[in-house]
Parts: sequence; C-alpha cells; structure tokens
Amino acid sequence: MDPIKTAPPQESKLHFLDYWRIIRIRKTVILAVFLLVVITATLVTFILPEQYSSTARIRVERDVTDITPISDRPFVPGSYDPYFIQTEFEVIQSEVVLGEVIKNLDLRNVWGKKYGNGEPLKTDVAMTILKGRMDLRPVRNTSLIEIRVYSEDPNEAARLANSIAETYREHRLNQRKDLTESGIKALMDRWADQETKIHEAQTNVDTLRVQLKISEEDAMADAPTPMLEADTVRRLQGELVTLQTEQVKIETLVDRLKQLTPVELRETIQTASGTDPELGNLITEYNTAQERLIALEKDYATNHPTYLNAQKIAQDLDTRINLRVAGMLRGMAARVEQESNAVATLHAELEAARSNDLEHASQSRPYYEAKQKMDELVRFRTLLGMKIAAEQTDVQLPKQTMVEIVDNATPGAKPVKPNKVLSIVLGVVIGLVVGVGLAFFIEYLDTSVKTIDDVERTLQAPVLGVIPQNVGLMIDEGIESPHAEAYRVLRTNILFSRKDDKLNTIAIVSAGAGEGKSTTVFNLATVFAQNGHRCVIVDSDLRRPTLHKMLHVTNSLGLTNYLLKQNTLEEVIQTTKVPSLDFLASGKLPSSSLGILSSTQMRQLINDLRARYDFVFLDSPPIMGVSDASILASEVDMTLQVIQYRRYPQPMNIRAKQMIEKVGGNLVGIVLNNINMSQDENYYYYSGYYHDYYYRSDNEPEGGAKAGAGNGAADKSKVDIKPKY
Repeated sequence: MDPIKTAPPQESKLHFLDYWRIIRIRKTVILAVFLLVVITATLVTFILPEQYSSTARIRVERDVTDITPISDRPFVPGSYDPYFIQTEFEVIQSEVVLGEVIKNLDLRNVWGKKYGNGEPLKTDVAMTILKGRMDLRPVRNTSLIEIRVYSEDPNEAARLANSIAETYREHRLNQRKDLTESGIKALMDRWADQETKIHEAQTNVDTLRVQLKISEEDAMADAPTPMLEADTVRRLQGELVTLQTEQVKIETLVDRLKQLTPVELRETIQTASGTDPELGNLITEYNTAQERLIALEKDYATNHPTYLNAQKIAQDLDTRINLRVAGMLRGMAARVEQESNAVATLHAELEAARSNDLEHASQSRPYYEAKQKMDELVRFRTLLGMKIAAEQTDVQLPKQTMVEIVDNATPGAKPVKPNKVLSIVLGVVIGLVVGVGLAFFIEYLDTSVKTIDDVERTLQAPVLGVIPQNVGLMIDEGIESPHAEAYRVLRTNILFSRKDDKLNTIAIVSAGAGEGKSTTVFNLATVFAQNGHRCVIVDSDLRRPTLHKMLHVTNSLGLTNYLLKQNTLEEVIQTTKVPSLDFLASGKLPSSSLGILSSTQMRQLINDLRARYDFVFLDSPPIMGVSDASILASEVDMTLQVIQYRRYPQPMNIRAKQMIEKVGGNLVGIVLNNINMSQDENYYYYSGYYHDYYYRSDNEPEGGAKAGAGNGAADKSKVDIKPKY
C-alpha cells in the first residue's frame, strides 16, 4: 500500500484585519492576563514597604604623589584605564570594605533584631542584605561615584552611605601605605644581596689581573687594548688592495701583448708601457729607411749595390726594434713578479699582526669580562639605591587625596520606593503586551481550521457551506429559520457540484467526534425534503448512534436488523413529520458483527435506497476512529467532510481527506461548522443577506441545540414519528 502523501502547506501572509480578528477572538485571554498583571502590580505596589534613599558622592583617582620623587628618569603619569571605575565598584562591594562597615555599625546585631528574631545575623547574611540595598552609579564623564543606599529608615540609609564612603577611603589609604612599605623592604633586601655579589665580583677581578699579568694601564681600560691601531690596519689594507689591483692590471696587459703579431706588438707596446725614446728613434729610422728603399727601387735594380746597402740598413733597424720590444716585454714580466712579491709580503705582515693581536686579546678577555660584569653590578646597585631613596622620600611626601568625599549623604525627605504611579503604569503596559503576546502565541500554537482560506489551502478542496453557531434542528425551526439559509446554500452547492444527476447517495463524515456531523446530516436532509425531494436519513454510526435521540425514537429496530436479515426494509424505515423525509435508525450492534457495513447486504441496501429516493443521506462515525466511515465513503456517490471551526488540528483533517480519497471516495467539498459569525469577519460575506436580517434584528429567534456538540444536541420537544409500513 502506497504511503499517503501530504501536500506541503502554502505560505500565507497575515493582513491587518487578521491581527484584529485574533485580538477579538482572544479578547478573553487578553483581558484576563491584563487584569491579572495590573491587579498583581497594584497589590505588590501597595504591599511593599516604603523605602528612603540617601546618596554619598565620592571622587576616585588613581594613586599619584603631589611632588615628583627624585630619580634619573622623568615622571610619567599613569595611562588611562577604562576599567578603573568598574574595578573600584567591585572593591566597594567586596568583603574587605562592606565587612568593615558591618563591623563598625554593628549591623549583625542591629539587623538581627529586625530580621533574625533577635539573634545576631551571620556576616554573609548581613553582607547580602547590605549589597541588596546598595546602588553604585558613575557620574558620566567624571571620576565621581554615587553610593546610594535604600532603607525603611531615612537616618539608617544616610548612615550606611556615609560609612561605606569613609571605609572605602580608609581602605585605599591603608592599601597604598602597606604597598609602599612592603616595596621598600623588598628593595632593601635586594640591596644587601647586590652588595654581596659586587664583593665577590671584585675579588674575582683582582685574582684574574694577577694571573693574566694585566698592566696598570690596561687595567684602567674597559676592554683589551689592540696592538694595531685602526688607522694602521686600514692603511695596510688599502696598500694591499692597490698592489693587488696593479698586479692584476700588469698581468692582464702582458697576456694581451703576447697574443699580438710582431707588427701589432711594435705599434701597441709603445702605448702600453709608456714612451721609450730609444724605441721611438729606432722606429723613426726604420720608417725612413723603408721610404728610402722604396725610392731607390724606382732608380736601381734590386741587385744594385746602392739598393742592397739600403736594404741591409733597413733589416738591421728591424732586428734592433725586435730586440728592443723583447727587452721591454721581459721588463714588464719582471715588474709583474715584483708586484706579486710585494703583495705576498704585505699580506703576510698583515696576517701576522692580526694573529698576534687576537692572541693577546684572547688571553686578557676573562679579566675584562669579569670587570664588565662587576661594573654592571655596580651600576645596578646605584640605580637600586636611587630607587630606595626615591621611595623613602615618597613615603614622607604629602599625598593627593585619592578618594575624596564630595557630598555626604543626608536623610531623605520622602520615600522613593515603590513608585506607585510608575509601577501601575508599567503593570498596565506589561499586562497589555503580555496579554496580546499570549493571545498571538496561543493562536500560533492553534493549528485548527480558522478560515475558509485555511481549508482550501491545506485540503485543496472547495468549501460548500458555512454553518453558524447555535444551529438547532431545521425540522423544529422551520423553513424560515435564520439558520436555514446556510443549509440552503449548502444544498445548492452540492447540487451544482454533482457531475451527474444520478448521483444521489451522500455520506457525511468528519475527522473526529463532536464536529456536528449528525446535526449537519439531519438538517441538510430536512432542507432537501422541504424543497420537495424524497429523502432518507440512514444512521450508519453503529457504535455511537445519535439521530434517534434527535427524533426521540427507539433504536431497537434499524439498520443492523436489516443487514442481519432479521427484518425487511419496509419494517425498519420510519417516517417523520416532514412528508418527504424518512429515517433509518442504526439498530443494536451485536459484538460479533462489527464488520457488517462492509458486507454485500450493505451495498445492496445502498442500491435499493438509491432507487427508491431522490437523495440518500448516511451519517457515519468519525473516519479517524474506525473503518466504517471509509467503507461508506467507498460505497456512496458523494462524500461531504464536516470540519468544526477551531476544534481539531489541520493535519488531522488532511489525514481524513486523504483516507477518503485513498478508498476511492468522491469528496465533493467541505462544510465548515460552528462558526461565530458575530466575531469573525472572515465569514461575514459568506452568510449573505440572512445574516444582516436576522443577526441585526431586534426579534432574533432563539436557536435550538448548538451545532458541533458531540452528539448534535437537539430541542427537547418531541417529534411525531411513526413507522411507514
């Protein structure tokens, strides 16, 4: 069997009139809560004893001195502390201050006579009472604190406020004095310990001086004297860098010259090594000899003695130039070697000097470290001595008043508690707020059906009729009854909801008991019969039959007798005083025949009644309680679901509708029952003209039994009923 799916409810927004409707409907709750709160507030206001208040104002500052103490550091005032005032609030309310107040004023015995039956109160009890009467408040944008105390006795209130202020001031002064004295004692202990450390350090320094053979001149220094001056080290390092640069420069030049051809070398070496007069003269003579040789070549043959003589001269000059260039290269190589030797010598001297200097410093370092440690101890002792002198001077200096009593408390002239007017006004306001809030909270928790929109939104089914409160039986009230119009509207909607005119069997069901289902089926059948239709009412609620009580007849003969084939249909059907309306009671239900409605005989009965009457109305038990209603819904042509206004939760009604649809029943619509038309504007338009006519008339007829009663109570007048056959 497939699980029944519940359609998700659609969200709806409340209108202003919806809020007003909730207030009107829940006005009893609102009024009850309002009166309860107001009366309670008024009684409490007049029952509470009158109290007077007294206020002492004090100025609170952080601890500073009037005169800056002598020290080697400038005086810096304390930084702003945003929690200072709040901290002092807690100090004032502490046991240190309030305990002293209780002791000074003997409050244990005084209040013991009032609140302890003459026995002295415990300190914590007295402190609790005192804290309950205190009220500490800061004065905005100032360093003032108001100490306000409440009491039934105005003199006692003033005495308590002044005592608290005075005790707090004494506490601050004593606290500062104790802190200063304990601080000086701690400093003096540290001074003695420092003297011992300095004596030990001095002994160690003297021993190291003798052991390391430190001279008088070196002992006066704070660190080992270096053998090499800083200027000397810098000079040697500069010369070393210069020699190294020159060496690299000459080596690079020699390497480049060796890579040149003889002709290029002859042209370049003159510029690279500087001007050489001899080489320059040789080159000049060689160039002249070459020019002369070229000139002779024009006039003489190459084997002529003159030409050969000139050629020999040129060759001699060339040889001399080459020898000169080779000599210059050898000189440059010698210079490179000389520079390398100088660099090596200077570097060795510098490293040796550094090594000697480091060795000397390493040997004397323990002495200078011990001396430096001793100097630090001496400096710390000097500062410690200055601090001790400053604190001793600070104790003797006049102090600013860190706590100053600005205003003393005086007895109050009139009581300040309780504020009767304010309390009553607050009671009225709170009563209204709580009452309205409780009404809306109850309304929020109430998930029952309230409006037509609730039904159509949650059940997805049309509302065919709206039945007001105080509806009696139409057979007694008559066709002109003020409630008959509601059933005529329901009858019309049912007729228009039929898909076929042959559909004439109607079962009236409800989710739970007491929703007015029986009254609805009886009155609806009566309205149909008054309109000329031949109708029959079948009381198929076998477990709790009620229709026979409305008609004041016996239930000993009816539906069960026919279904068990004990009587014929003609024998069990009875007539009423409405000519076209018949009635079939439920009869007695044997315990062995609980499933009798699901029999073939029941289906045959419905078919027979369908053929004999224009409309057949069946009253069924609650569909959520037993299965009989589901069986009837599956057998009849149409099913109406009655929902009582504000009775059962919406999920229960949804479940009932789903059960009807699950068995194949034809749910044509919903009937909303027991509506208070005078309070709920949502149903005013639905009631039509009959509402305006009857409810606003001075001659409003009295209704009969209220719809929605568990069994549909009816008028006590008897109805003439006799068997039809």
